Amino acid sequence: MEFNIKLQELRKQKGLTQEELAKSLYVSRTAISKWESGRGYPNIDSLKAIAKFFGITVDELLSSDELLTLAEKNNEQKESHFRDLIFGLLDISVSMLLFLPFFGEKSSGFISNASLLSLSGISPYLRILYYILTAGIILCGVLTLAMQKCEKPIWLWSKNKLSLLLSSSGAILFVISLQPYAATYLLIISAIKALTLIKWQ
Repeated sequence: MEFNIKLQELRKQKGLTQEELAKSLYVSRTAISKWESGRGYPNIDSLKAIAKFFGITVDELLSSDELLTLAEKNNEQKESHFRDLIFGLLDISVSMLLFLPFFGEKSSGFISNASLLSLSGISPYLRILYYILTAGIILCGVLTLAMQKCEKPIWLWSKNKLSLLLSSSGAILFVISLQPYAATYLLIISAIKALTLIKWQ
């Protein structure tokens, strides 16, 4: 018997509505409806809570095929969260460009190192571009960490690609504008991201 049918039967045997079961399991009524209609499976913690609530084992709730499907899905989610953590932390680390002397500027005939915040010996439009790219990368990192639970297809498809595109664009901009330290830093970050995506494809 499929999980969704089994859950419906167990709920009806106890004389519970979807709303009442949802309250007992501390989930939304929408989640119960989704599970009972066969449009998804609960996570491991919810499965344990369901099994405990009805006084049965998790094995009794799921068929062997469903257990395999759930284990694969759970593994994919863990990999996705780990990848998001790597990308998010790498992107947020770009904030170091604001404070550490990654940039070179000419002053009195000499080239000295400066942070992005103290950089003044370049054209204003280039400085604005540096700020926009740096802020974009940092914001991407913050969103990646904050929206790990987001299941919107467009976000899932674009978040890592956007992050890689921004850091690669930053590296190219720094190479073109002759800022080797900042360019190297972003190239290393981009390489780590690319390797991470290749590993978990």
